[in-house]
Amino acid sequence: MSEEVVALEDVWVRYGDNTVLQEVTLKVGEKDFLGVIGPNGGGKTTLLKVIMGLVQPIRGIARVFGEETGRSWQRIGYVPQQIMLDRNFPISVRDTVLMGRLGQKTIFKGYGKDDIAAAKEALMAMEMWDYSSRQIGKLSGGQLQRVLIARALASRPDLLLLDEPTTGIIVGQESIYTILNRLKSMITIIIVSHDVGALAVNVDKIACVGKKLYYHDSKELSSGEMEEAYGCPIELIAHGTPHRVLKEHTK
Repeated sequence: MSEEVVALEDVWVRYGDNTVLQEVTLKVGEKDFLGVIGPNGGGKTTLLKVIMGLVQPIRGIARVFGEETGRSWQRIGYVPQQIMLDRNFPISVRDTVLMGRLGQKTIFKGYGKDDIAAAKEALMAMEMWDYSSRQIGKLSGGQLQRVLIARALASRPDLLLLDEPTTGIIVGQESIYTILNRLKSMITIIIVSHDVGALAVNVDKIACVGKKLYYHDSKELSSGEMEEAYGCPIELIAHGTPHRVLKEHTK
């Protein structure tokens, strides 16, 4: 039986007087490839922060790898939605990825052979090893995103969380999904995206977050669930060739 990687039960999160997540129950198994969709402000990023232990629920149970969230952080790789990265800073691709090893080290200890090997593995997995000596400012948007994913992979995580990893990327989006589909045979992946069509084609399962979470351990979501989450009539059809149907709004 595969390990239960994420287990959330009746989770509620509130920022001040604003309830961001309510009644959220989610089970994610070992080597699942889960896509998370939903409207802006619906709680998608907060959901990832709960899993990482960065946000504590006011109610409910949240466990990762069978432990309370926050205790297994070394087993989680994370690529946030917005990364403050100075592309003019004179740092190479290899050294950028090595930064992903910092959480595995004691303070002031230099990089060792295992760190260098892990960085190389991550770059090869993301098909960026040939660019290891290149300055990050010389990369395209898609290439840079692959390097940032490699940085998260350098810690050799068992769970990879990605928050809008293809936003703003026109060229190279398909290659990122192709690589992630290879990685899912080794690790559990949860990816947040606004691109419903791309997720429906590439991931194995889809959850929709709009304060509440709608999930059936598959790609199937009813039109009623999608409408409640998004606030407008929308249906996700994920049998055969996945596509979206935007229904006519009623007055």
